[in-house]
Amino acid sequence: MVEQLLVGDLQVDIIRKNIRNVHLAVLPPDGKVRVATPLQVDDDAVRRLVIGRLSWIHAQQAKFESQERQPLRQYVDGETHYFRGRRYRLEVREITTGFNRIELRGNSHMTLYVRPGSDEVARGRVVQGWYREQMKEQLPALAAKWEPRIGVQVQDWQVKLMKTKWGTCNIEARRVWLNLELAKVAPHLLEYVVVHELIHLLERKHNERFRTLLDQFMPNWRLHREELNGGELAAFVAG
Repeated sequence: MVEQLLVGDLQVDIIRKNIRNVHLAVLPPDGKVRVATPLQVDDDAVRRLVIGRLSWIHAQQAKFESQERQPLRQYVDGETHYFRGRRYRLEVREITTGFNRIELRGNSHMTLYVRPGSDEVARGRVVQGWYREQMKEQLPALAAKWEPRIGVQVQDWQVKLMKTKWGTCNIEARRVWLNLELAKVAPHLLEYVVVHELIHLLERKHNERFRTLLDQFMPNWRLHREELNGGELAAFVAG
């Protein structure tokens, strides 16, 4: 259950669960503050934590406020859609035979073929399904490249739409989930997230050892992280 705590004029969502450490996050797109705490941590401790991090919280909220955001999609002619870091102009074509699908024309146009009368939801389902297929096509090569280099093995790769993370890793099940939005970014940014999650199989936390491992396997990871979290998609996803 989510509880609310007011710290000055700042509303903080608190989630108490069976964890060891306190986690403070500022979530896109609106800069909502969320604190996940162990069960025994009281409101006063959360309040002190938030007050101690106010400068950082305000900086994160200002970053989200200044970011250019993707407009809400209606899947109509002329919209801009992204795929592997490129912008595509959407063209919608109604068909009476064949199947709903996406086709790319060069590096500038994306054609959506749908049945007559398809609404926004139906069109969006076709586009999201296509993105999912494209993501899954990329994963085997990335796994084959990086799993042996890092010395780990993933039992299951999955893709789903996530609001607050680019990826997540279940260490016990050795399962990696990647955000569907990564289908829209440049391939090297998807590769960075894959490496990031694979290293979590060696080190659970984002600590010095984790950063040292990232330095070892992907020396430019900080540049990739900055590029990923500074783009339009980051208005909806926390890096």
